[in-house]
Formats: sequence, structure tokens, C-alpha cells
Amino acid sequence: MVQHILLIALIVFTLLNFSTALECYVCDNQENNEGKCVTTIETCKYGEDVCLSEISWGSTPYWQQGALKQYYISKRCSTSEKCAKYRSYNMATCTHIWYQDWKCSECCRGDRCNYYIIVSIYSSITILLHLYCSFFKLYSYYGNVRISPLAY
Repeated sequence: MVQHILLIALIVFTLLNFSTALECYVCDNQENNEGKCVTTIETCKYGEDVCLSEISWGSTPYWQQGALKQYYISKRCSTSEKCAKYRSYNMATCTHIWYQDWKCSECCRGDRCNYYIIVSIYSSITILLHLYCSFFKLYSYYGNVRISPLAY
């Protein structure tokens, strides 16, 4: 009787262990978020609790004079600690400036949460904020009128 209970407990534990494994999209240095980056799925290893997405902008991996810049997308499973280190390390270069090489990292939790490259949203918000500030700076300089954006 005890052996049956232990066997059932082992089966239940095994099923629970497999059912909680995280799934992430995986790809390495792809030129866009299509094909491999949205069709290849990996079940993460024990301890890997987040999906890591990286997007970089730069010249081709091999140096070539006059090479055009392009996006490179990588996705994989990671631990929270490693992902936080990648984000911290890449934060200084995560500028989204078109004429400079840059790299951004992002972590997410949940099965297949890294389908989209979410960091592009932040660049749109940043661009809008810069445009907003530039507009008011130019208007106050050329319009001879000082307007505070907080006056409304």
C-alpha cells in the first residue's frame, strides 16, 4: 500500500514538474522578427524562469567598409539574474540612435512571452518625448513666447 502511494506521488510530482516548464521563442542574430524567431520554441531548462530578447543595431558581424547597418534579433531562455545583468550591461548602449551601434535587452515571464520585440515601444515613446520637447524649445525661441508644457 505504501509503495502504491509513493508511486502515485512520484508520478504526480513528475507531471507537475513537466507542466511548469517555461517555453520561449529562440533564435540567434536574425535580421528580423520573422521565420525562426517566431516559429522555433524551446522548453527552458530547470532554473530558467524568464525569456530574454535582445535587439541590436549595427554593421554586419564581419567588418566591411561601407556596410549598411541593420537589426539583429536574438531570443532565448534565461535566469532572472542573468537577464538582469544583460539589461544592466546593455542599458548604456540602448540608445536607438540610428548612426550608432546599440543593443537592448528585455526579460519577460510567461510561456512564449517573447514573441514580439517589445523594446521598440520604448523607442517610440522616447522619440515622441524628444519631438514634444523640441517643439516647445523651438516655439519658445522663434515665437518669442515662453510656454511651459506644464502650464496646461
